[in-house]
Parts: sequence; structure tokens; C-alpha cells
Amino acid sequence: MRILVSGAGVAGPVLAHWLTRHGFSVTVVERAPALRRTGGHAVDLFRPATDISERMGVLPRVEERATGTNRMTVHPEGSRRPVRADLSRIFGAASDRHVEIMRDDLSAIYYDAARDGVEYVFGDSITAISPDGEVRFENGAPRRFDLVVGADGLHSNVRRLVFDGESRLDAYIGAYLAVLTLPNDSDLDGELLLHVGVGRTAGMYGARHVGDARVLFLFRSERELDCHHHDVPRQKELLRGAFAGMHDRVDRWLDELDRTPAFYFDSITQLRMDTWSRGRVTLVGDAGYCPGPAVGGSTSLAVVGAYVLAGELARAGGDHTLAFPAYERAMSTYVRGSRAVALSAAKTLIPMSRLGVWGLAQGARLISALPAGPARGLIRLTTKSARLHDAMTVPDYPP
Repeated sequence: MRILVSGAGVAGPVLAHWLTRHGFSVTVVERAPALRRTGGHAVDLFRPATDISERMGVLPRVEERATGTNRMTVHPEGSRRPVRADLSRIFGAASDRHVEIMRDDLSAIYYDAARDGVEYVFGDSITAISPDGEVRFENGAPRRFDLVVGADGLHSNVRRLVFDGESRLDAYIGAYLAVLTLPNDSDLDGELLLHVGVGRTAGMYGARHVGDARVLFLFRSERELDCHHHDVPRQKELLRGAFAGMHDRVDRWLDELDRTPAFYFDSITQLRMDTWSRGRVTLVGDAGYCPGPAVGGSTSLAVVGAYVLAGELARAGGDHTLAFPAYERAMSTYVRGSRAVALSAAKTLIPMSRLGVWGLAQGARLISALPAGPARGLIRLTTKSARLHDAMTVPDYPP
């Protein structure tokens, strides 16, 4: 059985690995000319995703490339006194098994695990998918596949081709995210430096094996901004306007916008689809159920979704009419929970009032100071979807 996967980010290589393990013939097509190394940002793997990584045999490499960021200094806007917190204790209160890693590093590790026995086609993209499985490409000749999977992110090309013309599938949750790369002049080693104000948060962190640093910007906007996701000059203009005057250090970060080698900007948007499958086509990860970049644990969700999809296809003997509904049933609770986590996290990370700014700083300080048990209890009391990721049981699909 021949399966085409669109996207070589995180979900695509994980899916390719497990499909191959289950005996399927896999081709991965990726629009970029090579594996993306665009700077990226830090992503989180929680217990179910680390369990799957361990089964893939790559967890030691993942842990070796962990960012090592374990301390946080919070500067509330308008306050002269920063608040210091232990990030490892905060993450430990939310999950018993957690690794933070740069997205590009994680993508490369999963790609290496899925190279043997998988056909990778870089520099090409799908332009049409027929109901009988014929796929047309931007550059390559048409080919026929039994199944097609879109693992191509929030702005999925496969989703556009297959679900185009339907009612709006995404839900803007009132905030924007930007990430840029700049020199690590502050010599940050294992520390996240955070500035928090009403409706805006900016933070800088380094990684122990990365020579430069990343700056993360989150800000609120009641309405979606008039800006295409490829219009970089307009994105930088909006970002400068949102963070102007916050702090001298933040102004220096913004000064790097025209020199940064890597820049990302997008709305924080959830995908809320009734189904992720149609005919021979299904979606995995952000392409089908993005809970919101940076706030909903989307990377862990994508890893689990890829693993479950491959397992259900194997369990059904390749019969997608059985496998796709089973895959959606297995993931539905986790997907809904991740959406709730994203909404809650966005309110916490981008406070809507001065009281919220104070609560973020003092809450982080308190959780990091408490022993593990009470810290978990406090997380449960204050967050509806606490420890969601650890509650997800990873099924066993023997190869």
C-alpha cells in the first residue's frame, strides 16, 4: 500500500517512521528544497510524546539536544523588582516527563529516524488530489497513491485542496505570536528573560548548544489584523507598534527586526473541524487540529496523532474507512483538551489586566517554590486542564 505524506516538519517524519514500521510504502513530499533550518523556536514534548520518541529509539538524542532552559526572570511592566522562578519545577508540576527542544532540532531527529525505507521528495508540492488517488504536483509527474495525509501545518495545502469552499474551519483566539533570532549578547545560559505587561509579553532565551538566542513576542488583538501570513514587512510594522515603549531591552530586541536571519509571525488560531478525513485523505497535527501555536502543546499533539494514525491503519489492515474514524475517535478527547489548554494558557501568558500581570509573576514564583506534590495540586486548582498531556494514554500498536 502506497501512502503519500505532505510535510517534513514534525508530524510527517513521525508518521513516516511508524507507517514504515507497519509495512507500508511511504513517500514524503516537502515544499522546501531541503529539511528546514530556519531558526525555529523551542517546543515542548510531554509524557505521551516522549514515550513515543522512546519507542522510536530517539529519546536519548532528544534529551541531548534539550534547550537546558530551567530558570525564568519575570519583569512585570511598571515594576522595578523582577520575580525569579524555577522553570523546571513549573513544567514538572504540569507533566512528569517533559523535554523542551528547538523545533528544528526535533524535526531533524525525527527525519533521521525515518530516512531508511522512506522516499523523500524535496522542492515540490501537491496541486491536486483526485478521489481515486491520483496526485498532481507542482514540479513532478502525476502519481497514484492509495492514501494521502496532510502533515503540512496550520496553513495546510492539503487541507485547502480537499476542504476548500466549506465554512470557516479556524477560530482566532485573540492573540498573535512572533519569534525572531538575534545574537545572544545577554549571554543567557539556561534562563528565560520575560517582560510582561497588559496585553503583551516578550521573552528572550538561549539554548545550551545554540550560539544565538530567540525572542518570543505574544500580544493581544481583539480583531484579526489586516496582514497576510507571507507579508513580512507588514508583520514587523505591526510587531513594533504592539511593543513600542514597553522596556529599553524590548526596544533593543525590536531593533534587530531588520537584521534577524529568521523571523516568524502568525495569529494564534485553533482549527475546529468536525472531521479531519475525506475519502482517501486525512490530516494530522496542526494541519487538522492545531490548538494554537505556542500555547496548546501542539507539538506533542502532532507526535501522538502521527503515531495513532499509523497504528490504526495497521490495525485495520490499511482499510482507511475503518482506520480514519478510529484515529479520530482515539484523538478527539486529547484534541478538545488541548484547545482548552490553549485558551487558558493564552489568558495567563498574555494578561488582560494589571492584576493578571501580578498573578503571572507571583504564581510562577509560588509554584516553583513549592514541593512537587503541592505544586501539582495548585496547578490542578488553578487550571481546568491541568496535566492533560500526562492523562493521554498512548495505545500499543505492535509492528
